[in-house]
Amino acid sequence: MNRQAKRAMQRRERAGEKAGAGGGREAAVRRQRQMMEQKKGRTGFRQFLKEVRGELKKVNWPSRREMLTYTLVVLVTVVVLTSYVFGLDFAIARGVFRVFGLN
Repeated sequence: MNRQAKRAMQRRERAGEKAGAGGGREAAVRRQRQMMEQKKGRTGFRQFLKEVRGELKKVNWPSRREMLTYTLVVLVTVVVLTSYVFGLDFAIARGVFRVFGLN
């Protein structure tokens, strides 16, 4: 069970207690125990790595062909936008030099 599922379960339990008969000593002890568990909160390094590994197994990784396509799209986009910015910069610089007679 991952951290999010544990937290959701704890929230449901708390909501059930609030909606219930309203308390008594047993409910107060349970709430106090839950508060202590939440304060502790940190997971160990091994548990963290286990959870990360589990989440990475769920990832839908792109195929080699998709990755090459995406890489090519990014590179072409970067070249086009860089050329556009360079062209604007060059044109504005020439215009400024011409206006101020710095040629």
